[in-house]
This record gives sequence, C-alpha cells and structure tokens, in this order.
Amino acid sequence: MSRRVVVTGMGAITPIGLSVEEFWQGVKAEKIGFAEITHFDASEYKCHIAAEVKDFDAKQYMDPKSAKRMEAFSQFAIAAAKEAMEDAGLDMEKEDPYRVGTSIGCGVGSLQGIEREHTKLVEKGPSRVNPLFVPMVISNMAAGNVSIQFGLKGKSINVVTACATGTNSIGEAFRSIQYGEADVMVSGGTEASICPIGIAGFSALTALSSESDPTKCSIPFDKNRSGFVMGEGSAIVVLEELEHAKARGAKIYAEVVGYGTSSDAYHITSPEESGAGAARAMTNAMDDAGVKPEEIAYINAHGTSTHHNDLFETRAIKLAFGDHAKELKINSTKSMVGHLLGAAGALEFVTCVKEIQDSFVHATVGYTTPDEELDLDYCKESAEMELPYALSNSLGFGGHNASILIKKYEG
Repeated sequence: MSRRVVVTGMGAITPIGLSVEEFWQGVKAEKIGFAEITHFDASEYKCHIAAEVKDFDAKQYMDPKSAKRMEAFSQFAIAAAKEAMEDAGLDMEKEDPYRVGTSIGCGVGSLQGIEREHTKLVEKGPSRVNPLFVPMVISNMAAGNVSIQFGLKGKSINVVTACATGTNSIGEAFRSIQYGEADVMVSGGTEASICPIGIAGFSALTALSSESDPTKCSIPFDKNRSGFVMGEGSAIVVLEELEHAKARGAKIYAEVVGYGTSSDAYHITSPEESGAGAARAMTNAMDDAGVKPEEIAYINAHGTSTHHNDLFETRAIKLAFGDHAKELKINSTKSMVGHLLGAAGALEFVTCVKEIQDSFVHATVGYTTPDEELDLDYCKESAEMELPYALSNSLGFGGHNASILIKKYEG
C-alpha cells in the first residue's frame, strides 16, 4: 500500500513577489512582472523584455560568505526553501535527517557563471578562472546547497527535464515518499537565466516574444501570441507523508494524489502535433489517482504563449478529456510571471494549491482574442469556484511531458 502525501509548506521567489503571499496577492490582482531587461544591456537583442526578480537580497536569507559562493539560481532556491520550511514548521532537530530529502531541479544551472568565467579564460588565461567555477554553475547545486544549508541528509536529487523540471522534481519527491524512501521531501525548481547567452539562445530558436508592450508580450492561447517571455525565480514545497505530518501537528494545505509522465519521442523543441504524449501524461496522472476525467474541473496549463505549445496542448487536453474538455477551466500562470523554465512547474504547483485553498481560478491575463482551433475556456476572467482537484501540466524541450494532480485535503 503506497503512503499518502500532503503539502505542508510553500516558498516562492518570483517576478511579482518575494514570498508566496506576495506572489499570490499579485496573481489575484492580475499583476504582470514584465519590463525592460535590467540585468544587462539588451538594446541590440530581438527580445528586450523579461520577467526579472526585483529587490532580491541573498544576504537576507543566508550569511554573506555563503551567498558569495552561490550563483543566483542557488540563492533563489535557498530563499524559497527557507520560507517553505518555516511555513511547514519543520524543526530538523526533531527529525531523523536521513528521512528528509531534497528534490530540486534547475534547467540549465548558471549561464551567467559560464559567460563570466569564459570571458576571464579568453581575456586573462586559464589561471584566472574561479576555483569554485564548476560547483557554482552546475545545476544540481541548488539541491546540494539546500540540503547543506538545512541539514537534509536523505535522498537528494536534481531532475533536469527542461521546462518540465519543476513538475518532475515534485512528482519524483511524491513517489519517494509514497514508497517509503523518505518521510519529508523539500522539492521544487529554480532558475536564473536572464543573461546575454540565455536571451540570445532562446531568441535564435524564435521561442521568445519580441513584443515591446509588456501587456502583450505573454498572452497564452491568444490568437496574437508571439512567443514566451523569460522569467526567473524559485518555488519550493514541503511534501510530507500524511501520518508524519499529523503526528507533528502540521497544517496541511493539500494532498498530492497523482503523477504522470511520458515522452513525445518526436522533436527536440516542438511538442508532438496531435498532443498524444501530453495527453498520456495527464491520463497517467488521473489513473494514478484513480480519478475519472469528469471529476476534474480545472487545469493549470503549461501555456507558454508560443504558437506550437498552446495549440498542441489544447489538442492534448481534448484527447485526454474528450467532450469534458469544454467544461474545464484552463489558465496559464505564465501570463503574469513569464516562463521560469526549470522553476515553472513548481510555481504553478504552488498556484494550484493556493487556488484550491481559496476556491479561486485566476485569469489568463492579457487573453482577449480567441484563435480558431483554440476553442476551450482559457479564463478571460478569474472565477470563484470549489476545486476538488487541480491538474498541472509541464512540457519540456526534448519531448518531456509531466502532469501532477493535487486534491483538496479532506482528512
């Protein structure tokens, strides 16, 4: 018998707020985090708008010496993990540290660190490269730094599945608890890739919007969508075995009940055109939970605002849900915070939990003009409604599909 898994803590560093509460209030107010890039001079780039984290000071979350030895993606993860663990009331002095694990993914690690040290190498020679270059930039160091900072000695993994990273990381943490490898998992995603090579690379792929109007640059499912906007930040949740949570009197936000994955085995950047792979991930998540499609009322879509994603994800939803697809509320959190790459699915997981808690489905901000084949309910406006379940989708370059199903906790 697999064990039940619940959410007991959440933390977030986002383009519209430096805590879960600040982020959530921003979501409810339909606040957008898009503006001209300030991390570098992007005037010569096709894309010069991003969703940057603002006013973040790593020294508020860790000692200055530790902060200097971390790139931004690790700093964001530490900050979000600190909030999540405090929110969960998790006292490591009362826990067996070998039963508390870490599953925190990052899509690319530190592109900034690679840029910076490569410039030193070319201009000043190999002896000037930072001795800590490698342990600062590799993507597993978010999980590594969180486990070191908080003394988490259990299973520690870094799942890297491009834009599906955050959802896979939480899904694998869910499995680890279900099958007894851990009692608690600190899990989620983090990313900080708003830098010259990051923006240039995604622009060269024609994945980024070149729209200069912040209100029109990220409009998922809209006929006039033109690509995604790069975001950054981190979202971390504390997942816990139900009896363990109850025994320590933890507050319980929601229950994780299903996790499904698949691969398109089709193309390195484009989703499979029929949506069959993404549909299978959704179906697998529902089957895992023993839930019928008709019981689901809401999906937090991957919804990147690229032509291919939004069209093929719509097809996938229709395949997975049949006629019931027309009854679903479908929204995209990326309409406010852009695409956080490896952190996207984790932040959308937090969004789903808050929506279940507040019986509230947020609007897909900026969505105004329907597209011909995109004929589902993409939430032009927010809605107040009871949500027994929330299904969250993430689809990554390489054909990675991941869906996770969250349920209102009922004891």
